[in-house]
Amino acid sequence: MDSGGDRLHGQGAPGEGLATALRALAATALSAAAAAALVLLHANSTMAGMVFLVLVVWSATRAGKWLSLYIALLCALSFDFFFLPPYHTFWLEGPQQWVMMASFAASCVVVGRVAEAARQQSLHAERRREDVERLYALSQEMMLYEDAAALIRELPVLVGRIFALDAVVLYVREEDRFHLSAEELPGSVRAVMVAMAHGYKPSIETTADYYAAALTLGLRPVGALAWRPARLSHEVAAAVSAQVAIVLARSIAIETSTRVEAARESERLRTALTDSLTHELRTPLTSIRAAATTLVGSGELDDAGRRDLAGIIDEEASRLDQLIGAAVEMAEIDAQVVRVHAAPHHPRALLDEAVEASRKLLAGHNVAISAVEPDAPAWFDAHLLGRVLRHLLENAARYTPPGSHVVLSSRRRGDRLEFSVEDDGPGINARDLPLIFEKFYRGKRSMAGVKGSGMGLAITRAILAAHGGGIEATSTPGQGTRFQFWVPLVDKEAGEAS
Repeated sequence: MDSGGDRLHGQGAPGEGLATALRALAATALSAAAAAALVLLHANSTMAGMVFLVLVVWSATRAGKWLSLYIALLCALSFDFFFLPPYHTFWLEGPQQWVMMASFAASCVVVGRVAEAARQQSLHAERRREDVERLYALSQEMMLYEDAAALIRELPVLVGRIFALDAVVLYVREEDRFHLSAEELPGSVRAVMVAMAHGYKPSIETTADYYAAALTLGLRPVGALAWRPARLSHEVAAAVSAQVAIVLARSIAIETSTRVEAARESERLRTALTDSLTHELRTPLTSIRAAATTLVGSGELDDAGRRDLAGIIDEEASRLDQLIGAAVEMAEIDAQVVRVHAAPHHPRALLDEAVEASRKLLAGHNVAISAVEPDAPAWFDAHLLGRVLRHLLENAARYTPPGSHVVLSSRRRGDRLEFSVEDDGPGINARDLPLIFEKFYRGKRSMAGVKGSGMGLAITRAILAAHGGGIEATSTPGQGTRFQFWVPLVDKEAGEAS
């Protein structure tokens, strides 16, 4: 490797031309000073040749090949002009002088090349040491992440910081998603990376000042990595790509394992939760029948007693209605009859309506709404998204203590309209988090005493899938939970088809 040849399309630093000119000027001054000193000392040709040769060797080890050749030329001319007869001319007197001049020139070239080779080897060894240290630092920092999904999100920032890159982009084929360390990414780079990840493009390509490399597991592409500027060596680029591909493989394996476990857990719990749901339905019915029987059969109740029994009937009927509603929603989802009817709505109005509809559930909670301005109308199905918000608010009310804060927000981001519901409650256990959107799944905290059917979050995910969107959850035990969901941002009715 030379100083720049093995770096991927490396570019000269700004002001490099000026620096080269200054080095050439310094070399000229140094050669002139050496010649002047030798002349003042009345040095003979042998001494002058040795001094000039040492100067050439020193310059080759310090300044590189081309500058050392320039100094060698200056020294050869000075050697001929001052120390070989006839003096003060560039002509040589006889064969002896020609031999001396040729020997001096050959020595300069040979010694200069040897010194330059030694300098390059030293520089390469130093670069390899730095590259190995950076690769080790990357692997060490990657090992600190227990959450593979979080590591994938942070990988571009991690690689950019360790290797001093301006921008790093990771495309994950499995998710069809880009993770960026910078805000902007040219469309041409996106297209190239997607094509690489699907095997439609070569595994290495340069576009729009980015260097892109395919990430493969065996012969199967799983994504693409791009960075700017393209200053990494081929070896380091290959090593970084291999490490990132391993991370993607680990994430895919964990996700697959999680899905299998979720399916197994769902099947195991289906029977138990069906029994539980049957019990949940019978419990309010039993309370309603007992209260109604008492009202009808007892003539000794005063007005206060009758009001208490009427309150029990109303509360249990409401609970029964919620359970039946959840079962109907799940049946609609299983039958795939959910339809999207998009119309222009203000996102802030949707949040206000959801909070108002859940006001009784949220009594005792501190609720705040945040909508990024301008709150322009967007096309979505307000009924479906209202159901999603009510499910999430019901969860927040059910699993957080009174006095907790619940924050609803909306914003436009790229081609998506995003909503979030965030609380500062006890959070979700890390082992439960990957499974909470599975049908009938209920975490340990839910099973411990919080009433529910385990269908609410599965319903929200199915509704959003029908709307062309998605949902994800992040949680820190003891600090709170954040649900974020999104739908495509369209500006005309033609885009409402699901």
